[in-house]
Amino acid sequence: MIKLIIIFLILGLIVTTILISPVLIQQRRNRLKRRPFSPLWNAIVENNLPVYLCLSSSERKRLQGHIQVFLAEKQFIGCRGLQVTEEMKLTIASVACLLLLNERGEYFSKLRSILIYPGTYFVNQTVATSNYVVEERREARLGESWSRDQIVLSWEQVEQDIHNWKDGHNVILHEFAHQLDQEDGKADGVPILQRNSDYGNWARVMTAEYQQLCNLIEQDVKTIIDSYGATNPAEFFAVVTETFFEQPQQLLEHHPTLYELLQGYYQVDPTQWI
Repeated sequence: MIKLIIIFLILGLIVTTILISPVLIQQRRNRLKRRPFSPLWNAIVENNLPVYLCLSSSERKRLQGHIQVFLAEKQFIGCRGLQVTEEMKLTIASVACLLLLNERGEYFSKLRSILIYPGTYFVNQTVATSNYVVEERREARLGESWSRDQIVLSWEQVEQDIHNWKDGHNVILHEFAHQLDQEDGKADGVPILQRNSDYGNWARVMTAEYQQLCNLIEQDVKTIIDSYGATNPAEFFAVVTETFFEQPQQLLEHHPTLYELLQGYYQVDPTQWI
C-alpha cells in the first residue's frame, strides 16, 4: 500500500512538473524582457544592426526583450582561439531575433550553442561520387546549422554581412532560418506554421517560387533571389529569408506573392524599415 502511495506521489509530481515547467519558463522569460536594456547594449546593437533605428518603437522594445532572453538561454563558444566578446554576442543575437518579432514564443527551441570561428573554417565531408565510390573532401564553410543543438558561424563573415546589409546575403539570417525550419525535426523548407490550414498555401507558393528559381537558373537568368536557393527547398527558405529582410523592396516588386507569404509568417514588413 505504501509503495502504491509513493508511486502515485511520484507520478503526480512528474505530471505537475510537466504542466508547470512551460509556465515557469515563460515567467522567467517575461522577467528577462522587463530588465532595462543598458545604454551600452543599445549602442552596440545600434552600431551593428543597420535597420535597428528604422524599427518602430514597439518593434525595438520587443527586439530588446528577445535579445535578453536569447543571451540568457544560449551558449557562445569561441573556436580556434577566438575570444567571444559581448559585442559578438549582441550582434548575433540582435540579427537572429529579428526572426522572432512575430512573437511565436519559442527561441530556436533546439538550439543550445553558437560556435564562432574567426574566419572561414574547414570540415571533412564524405561524398558519394558513384554507386560504389565514396570520396572524402575538405570543404571551406562560413556557417552551418545542425539539426540537433548547434549553429556554427564565421565572425569574419558576420562582420562583412552587417556592413553590407542590403546585398541580400546574411549568414546569421540564413542559419537561424534553418533552425526555424528544423524545429519540427525535418529540414524541408517548411517551418512550424500558426494554423494547420496555412500549410496548403505555404506548399503551393513555395513550390511554385522554388521551381521558378530553378528554371531561371537553368536559363542563366539573373534573379533577385540568390542561386544557392535552387539547391533544395530547405536552402530556398533560408535564402529567401535573407532576401526578405535585406532586399524587401526588390522581393516585393519581383515576387509579391512570396513576399506576402513571408510577411505573414514573420509578421513584419521590412519595406517599412527602408
